[in-house]
Amino acid sequence: MNVWAFTIQDRGEFGLMKMIVDNPEKAHLILADRGFACVLKEVLAVTAENDQPGNLDRLTTALLKKGVNIKDAYGFVSLKDHQGICFMEIDNSDGVDINETLVSEGFGILTDEEFYGL
Repeated sequence: MNVWAFTIQDRGEFGLMKMIVDNPEKAHLILADRGFACVLKEVLAVTAENDQPGNLDRLTTALLKKGVNIKDAYGFVSLKDHQGICFMEIDNSDGVDINETLVSEGFGILTDEEFYGL
């Protein structure tokens, strides 16, 4: 199992760690077997073909215009091809076509298979 990205937060009496891994089900089983409280969450992997200033603003503005709430986000730039990748947990209660919204702004959305193949 490979950890692609993570965040750690101090919550006083406990810590909270969020991870992007190449095999979520396996990671969940390993952590649960070791007694960690854990849950799988769906995230969106948005790509910007070229890492350049303004991408995050364009991304968040496109979602804001459609009323899509970003609950959590973290990103990195792929060393392999300099592609910006942003992982987002979103609230899309209005049922906005996220793919159409982001593709029209020049972004892509990775499928699980595409992400795990990076």
